[in-house]
Amino acid sequence: MSPQVRISESNPASALVVRIGGLLALLAAAAPARAWNLERGDVGPAAMPAQIEPINAPFAMPELIRPVFADKTLTLESPPRDGAIQPAIDRLAAAGGGRVVVPPGEWTTGRLELRSGVELHLEEDAVVRFSGQIEAYLPPVFTRCEGLEMMGLGGLVYAYDQERIGLTGKGTLVGPDEGPVREARKGLSDDIVDPDSPIESRVFDGQEGRHYFRPYFICPVSCRDVLVEGVTLRNGPMWNLVPIYCDRVVIRGVTVDSLGVVNGDGVNVDSSRNVLIEYCSTNTGDDCYAVKSGRNEDGMRVGRPAENVVVRNCFAEAGYGGFTTGSETAGGVRNVWVHDCLFDGVSYAAYFKTRRPRGGGGDNLLVERVRLRSKSHAVFFDMIGSPLYVGELGERLPKRAVNAATPHYRGVTLRDLVGEAGGEAVRIKGIPESPATEVVLERLDIASKGFMSLADVDGLIVRDSRFQPQDPTLRLLDTRGVRIAASTIDSPGGEALSVERSGDACEPPQIDGVSIERSSAQGVSE
Repeated sequence: MSPQVRISESNPASALVVRIGGLLALLAAAAPARAWNLERGDVGPAAMPAQIEPINAPFAMPELIRPVFADKTLTLESPPRDGAIQPAIDRLAAAGGGRVVVPPGEWTTGRLELRSGVELHLEEDAVVRFSGQIEAYLPPVFTRCEGLEMMGLGGLVYAYDQERIGLTGKGTLVGPDEGPVREARKGLSDDIVDPDSPIESRVFDGQEGRHYFRPYFICPVSCRDVLVEGVTLRNGPMWNLVPIYCDRVVIRGVTVDSLGVVNGDGVNVDSSRNVLIEYCSTNTGDDCYAVKSGRNEDGMRVGRPAENVVVRNCFAEAGYGGFTTGSETAGGVRNVWVHDCLFDGVSYAAYFKTRRPRGGGGDNLLVERVRLRSKSHAVFFDMIGSPLYVGELGERLPKRAVNAATPHYRGVTLRDLVGEAGGEAVRIKGIPESPATEVVLERLDIASKGFMSLADVDGLIVRDSRFQPQDPTLRLLDTRGVRIAASTIDSPGGEALSVERSGDACEPPQIDGVSIERSSAQGVSE
């Protein structure tokens, strides 16, 4: 620590109070300059340019383009007829592909299956309403529900092993208002699906007393060159946009409204690669934009990562995690870049989660240039979870032996995050035997109730940042390699930075060039 630091230990085993002052520290800790100014008009469908702009990802990734469809158009006849859309898709696919146009009006249907070479285009004021009856989504199809492979209802819009498929336009797709399709049945998927059973025997279709899982809204499985653009999704029964095992996926300008839907996640990328999500808008009670790769033993058996995923210029209103990884991480989540997004009223702006039995983990994740208003923490790593869902593995101690089911997070960078948090600016709950490692936080500018709580972390750097916590306490539990440098802490009364340490393996943090200032802020919004 710098010579400007004076240390007093009221409880040497658990507490360290650091007081930092002086001109040198003040000069070293100049507030980070905001090099960007993200506004609501910069994100979401209204801001979407006509063409897909270059990606320029910080990892190897191909440029993504729209699939090319044959120059044929089949326009449905008005007035709308029940069940008219699927025959048109099938007819055009048999003729070599092209565009099926759904004109204005209310169209009703059961499951829609997209076919290779066909673009389903919904004109403005076209509304497609889906049945709430299970029979409309039979026979069961191959899918993955919450990271577990099975034969189930699939999706309201489904595709399997297709290429060059599209769902576009300014129309709206509406999930069923009522019916068993949108009714969540009791029971945890981990307890219902036997990971040792063959896939063909895992039939969950609601028939003959069998269990069933709610279908996703749009669910392409094992597809290539997928485009979803411009449409609005409302009232889906569960997760909304879920590409599974897909390659080269573009999701742009999509609006998702699922507030109040249990598990109504916005966009969930599941073991897919080369995915671009841009200029979308979500209003959901669950995660907004998430990346997943399978659950527990079944996900490790499949072993397919989610990789090369870019989320940019997106908006989230409400929701749980603005951007989320996990908790299904069995196949690994790697090479993810989230940038230039606005997350307003989410619980957590950046949310990294997994669980002890999940396996896999996350590597090389970059979140930058995000403007946020979080009801809870701005940045949250939760690698432990709750005993409610994973039993005794949800208890932090005792420390377990490392095995194939032990997940990790390493190589996570967050920079240029600006906004308010109703909880702490940063909270990390690692796993004692698998700490969160190689975490970098730079140029953060966050007002919050609390400062930071770090448990089971090995290697974290904070630099060039400004924090405005009402409680300037750094809480450390069995952490190592924590360094805070060239940053400013603005506290309401100019209080000292209090560092509370606990745990036998906890090392003192390294604090260099940090200034304490009296904040003029009046508090943090709930």
